[in-house]
Amino acid sequence: MTEARTDTTLRAWWAHRQGLDGTLEGHSPAETLTRTGWARSVGGSAPYLGLYARCGAPRDTVDKAVATLDIHELPSARGCTYVLPAQDFALGLTLAAGPPEAEIRAAAKHLGVTAGEVDELCAAVTGALGDTPLAPAAIKTALGGAVRNLGDAGRKRGLTTPLPLALGRLQASGAIRRVPVNGRLDQQRYGYVRWGLDLGEWTKERAAAELARRYFDWAAPASLQHFRWFSGFTAAAAKAAVADLDLVPVADGSELLLPAALRAEFEAYEAPEKPRYALLAGIDGMHLLHRDLPRVLDAADGERVFLKKALSAQADLPAHMIVDRGRIAGLWEYDVESAEIVWQAFGRPDAALRAEVDRVTAFVRDELGDARGFSLDSPKSRAPRIAELRAG
Repeated sequence: MTEARTDTTLRAWWAHRQGLDGTLEGHSPAETLTRTGWARSVGGSAPYLGLYARCGAPRDTVDKAVATLDIHELPSARGCTYVLPAQDFALGLTLAAGPPEAEIRAAAKHLGVTAGEVDELCAAVTGALGDTPLAPAAIKTALGGAVRNLGDAGRKRGLTTPLPLALGRLQASGAIRRVPVNGRLDQQRYGYVRWGLDLGEWTKERAAAELARRYFDWAAPASLQHFRWFSGFTAAAAKAAVADLDLVPVADGSELLLPAALRAEFEAYEAPEKPRYALLAGIDGMHLLHRDLPRVLDAADGERVFLKKALSAQADLPAHMIVDRGRIAGLWEYDVESAEIVWQAFGRPDAALRAEVDRVTAFVRDELGDARGFSLDSPKSRAPRIAELRAG
């Protein structure tokens, strides 16, 4: 492999591998997540928007998949929550085991929370839970004096009791799971139920290698630095994880790698001539798998200023994105008051783009009610973004 593909072809290929070209239409949410990667969830609309763009799944189909545990929101890579297909539950939780234990060690160092105290609290929580979800406040009430107050020192560190430490450890071990009380992924109200998921024989090293295999299937071509961002691994751990993957550069001297098994398909791929638009959340995998905005922005669009800062100078998008064959072709937000999408195209909008805006507007208005970027996003907080989009 000696010749680099053009930016246009690379971007279209990424969109193709992400199922944004219609190839996954009609597939189930679980099949779609298996094929395109885990969906980042922070109490916003990203999972719904991403699945709707890829496979056309309406909200009730996604919610049913959550209710039947075909997919579930779990801590996984970097300890962050993603929506995973069932086949990846144990893998995701194995990857998530580190952060809760680190928090327990920090609480022991700074707040005097002993290992025995956490162990006893974990046993008490497991005993209190059943099949009916209990919110953290209800769990605390049920446990009574077993949950002590950590005082001013705890408040200063954002930990008023040791209960979150126990919940974090139990969730990462598969002993309990957190469920949305109203069945929705975009409204952060949760309860906990007993689970008992078998994590199998995953070791830290095996889980790292398997994550690397899946990542380069979802996101290649990608660099080791891209993989390190997604995984949270050190440089040494990332190199070890990819050691057996048979990765090859997309061109001589390139840092972008892909599995050798994909090379022929990649080299034969041709970007579609006609636009293919998708309205996605700003944290959709099309961006967040690499977290490298310049790769999906034309140079001129990277110089566009939004909220007083050039897009190319930002780690993440300041609003939701419009994508056309892998290129970010505009920004959008949902205005709850007018029940419409307010958007700005990076160029002259055509009929296909207007039709997609109308289609997604109906989806958000009729099925979601809003398109929050994250749990604390609100119509008030996004008002400046909407105003700038209208002005543009």
